[in-house]
Amino acid sequence: MAAYSLDLRERIVDAVERGIATKREIARMFDVHETFVHKLLRQKRERGDIAPLPHGGGAEAILKEDHLMILTELVAHSPDATLEELRKQMKKRARVEASIPTIWRALEALGLSRKKSRSVTTKPIQSSGPRSRKNN
Repeated sequence: MAAYSLDLRERIVDAVERGIATKREIARMFDVHETFVHKLLRQKRERGDIAPLPHGGGAEAILKEDHLMILTELVAHSPDATLEELRKQMKKRARVEASIPTIWRALEALGLSRKKSRSVTTKPIQSSGPRSRKNN
């Protein structure tokens, strides 16, 4: 979700400072949550500005560039490996503990698809023509 614009923030603070309504009513007027109004006023009081704060970051990636290169090699070597098998091979070869969803997201980010083995024979589809219903 994107941060609220500076213009909207200024209009909210202006409305509160002019005392045109309660904070709850101002929040409804500008279609924001009441807690946003409180946080915005606290930010102005403590920091002196109302600009959006920078993104807080997030969790650090478990699989680094060198791990992704190893994963690419593993997939090239055994394209039919399951996610669990790839996870175990990564643990053994790269000494990194990654979950199955992490392996899946890494494969997706690398643009590698997991395809079924072409050596498996499939049953032919039998077409018996259009089916007719018996009228009761």
